[in-house]
Amino acid sequence: FQLAEDIGAEPLPILNCGMACQFNTAEIVPLDQLDPYVQDALDLIEFANGDATTQWGKVRAGMGHAAPFNLKMIGIGNENWGPQYIERLAVFQKAIQEKYPNIKLVTSSGTDPNGERFEYLDSALRKMKVDFIDEHYYRRPEWFLQNAGRYDTYDRKGTKIFAGEYAAQSDKTVSVNNKNNLRTAISEAAFLTGLERNAGVVSMASYAPLFAHVDGWQWTPDLIWVDNLRAYGSANYQVQKLYSTNKGTHTLPALQNNKPLIGQDSLYASAVFDDKTNDVIIKIVNSAPLPKTTCLAFDGPAKIGTAAMITTLAGEKLDAVNTADAPLTISPQTTSRKFKGRKIAITLPPNSLTVVRIPMK
Repeated sequence: FQLAEDIGAEPLPILNCGMACQFNTAEIVPLDQLDPYVQDALDLIEFANGDATTQWGKVRAGMGHAAPFNLKMIGIGNENWGPQYIERLAVFQKAIQEKYPNIKLVTSSGTDPNGERFEYLDSALRKMKVDFIDEHYYRRPEWFLQNAGRYDTYDRKGTKIFAGEYAAQSDKTVSVNNKNNLRTAISEAAFLTGLERNAGVVSMASYAPLFAHVDGWQWTPDLIWVDNLRAYGSANYQVQKLYSTNKGTHTLPALQNNKPLIGQDSLYASAVFDDKTNDVIIKIVNSAPLPKTTCLAFDGPAKIGTAAMITTLAGEKLDAVNTADAPLTISPQTTSRKFKGRKIAITLPPNSLTVVRIPMK
């Protein structure tokens, strides 16, 4: 909680639902013995949000944080599946909604983004009217490119999506040979255009895992790597940073022939407006091995400026990576461009993410 507060983030604790990891030992707590697990969840919420007169709010205050942390959401279970999960989740949901009706529940869709397990959980969770379904994708880069339009047809009402764990795998899942290379980063950038375009459906997203030590890791790829003295961001980190620092407050249509760009001619795009800076921000991915020239044309009555800031993340070698000795091998470059009228032609380098910021008048 303190870390989240310090960096300006919202905490999202994920609690055991009474089920061990189903990939490993898969023990399940009987329903009539689930109360201690449910009480743990209620106690945690009280610790985060209760005033100093409550049992657990007093503990928090005694630790030096008198004010509540204002916890808004909590996750029940991680990568759990099957009817056993739904049965236990229902117990948690009832208890939390009765005592803390404003707390949002994040729920598990299992380990895979499709298949029988996923379909069962998606249907069951929507019937329960949960707040968020947590979807995970550890897939090859081709999957990310092919699924840029995944959320274009999702239901716009009710339950929202949390893309809670994702990372393109250069080799295969749980392979020690996976690398944070340019190919994986660009495929994730393409996929993220779909998340941004469907921000009304996908409310949250987080790459995973976040940190790893170069000499002591149990999973790869990872977003940020460290040794005993240095830290550096991977190519995938650079993609995340460009999306994070170029957020908008409103989505805008980014169309070619009246259709979203989800891979036509190897191009992917999304657009947003930021009412804090009064900028239109367009993100375009070229996943092809050759440069492409495209024209951005602005429709509507709004007046646009005559200068654009263009930031590009690109590289010639798909297997290129950042390292502690060369941390900026794959890093963004920014230029400015003047233009006239309501169109601007730009050349997209091969294997690239380009962010175009244009101020409105």
